[in-house]
Amino acid sequence: MTNAINWFEIPVLDFERAKKFYSEVLGQEVVDHPMPEFKYGILPYDQEAKGVGGAIIEAKDMQKPSADGTTIYLNGGDDLSAPLSRVEAAGGKVIMPKTSIGENGFMAQFIDTEGNKLALHSMS
Repeated sequence: MTNAINWFEIPVLDFERAKKFYSEVLGQEVVDHPMPEFKYGILPYDQEAKGVGGAIIEAKDMQKPSADGTTIYLNGGDDLSAPLSRVEAAGGKVIMPKTSIGENGFMAQFIDTEGNKLALHSMS
């Protein structure tokens, strides 16, 4: 097994609002991937390298946004300061600034436009 995580889904209430938020914060477009019963958008990831990927999903009565529970750490690139600086302008809220975690790099946490708590990680 290469990674403990294979795929993740971030529940959203308003697909278009969340799509805009994640596209702005990550600096890359969230790609629509319509499903018959719900709205689905693929977050950027390296498919050729078989990287871990994920999506946003608007599926009423199936999944609900939450600031409690599991925290997903999104790739902050070379320096998470760049995507973190776009969180509030895109409608989210930074709840933990860029914080050193020693030899493991840096992390920061935020609440997205839907009420989910997520984090960013980078080595610098």
